[in-house]
Amino acid sequence: MISVIGAGAMGEALMAGWIAAGTSPDEIVAVDQDTDRLARLRERRGVRSVEVSGVSVAEVVVVAVKPHHVATALTDIAPHLGPEAVVVSVAAGVTLARLTEVLPEGQPVIRVMPNTPALVGRGVAGLAAGPTVTPEQIARVVAMMEAVGICVELPESQFDALTAISGSGPAYLFLIAEAMIEAGVHQGLGRDVATRLVNGTFAGAAAMLEGVDASATELRERVTSPAGTTAAALRVLDERAVRAAFLAAVEACARRSSEL
Repeated sequence: MISVIGAGAMGEALMAGWIAAGTSPDEIVAVDQDTDRLARLRERRGVRSVEVSGVSVAEVVVVAVKPHHVATALTDIAPHLGPEAVVVSVAAGVTLARLTEVLPEGQPVIRVMPNTPALVGRGVAGLAAGPTVTPEQIARVVAMMEAVGICVELPESQFDALTAISGSGPAYLFLIAEAMIEAGVHQGLGRDVATRLVNGTFAGAAAMLEGVDASATELRERVTSPAGTTAAALRVLDERAVRAAFLAAVEACARRSSEL
């Protein structure tokens, strides 16, 4: 049994991804203080909602609340956890040390940083395990995350960087997509047409990054003819320091992750 504490965007994305990958909704229970959100979740995903005490039957308890709510959520569930239940936190910036401070001594804890494309089975997650987690528990959680994308085991010291690249990364790409759609509209395209063109371009480029034996730099160079149209566009992006903006944005995200 999997119990998910928090039925917000990330919690629902994970549940939806697991169900799409073949997990029965009957094997998932959700806990959330927002009864309306739970009702919508039951309607959309078919999972049951339970009181906090319901986590006692779960082998895996996924804590998917906002970082500033983690301590309260863990305090609430701690009396009801089985000693062999592994607690999996997906909250940005909350370290294993902070998690273990609130939980019963020796409680197995794993920290995971997923992202929302798990909703469509294309998530990316990093994982770091606490000292009392068994290899079998690690394998189970890795399998859960690989059911909705890819999972990479990393030292916890790299989690702020992970958060800044893959955790928040989809938002950067969505912002670029928004800007390209607006640019298409300014060039006279209908919004629906511009949206289809941009979405298809993103999907195709992502497929090439995964499926072609070439780096991102090599793929960009293949599209960029000397003195051509793409070169003209890239020159403007370089003049506007887009690369530097991304470096600064990732640094700001990682710094904020370390502050949470």
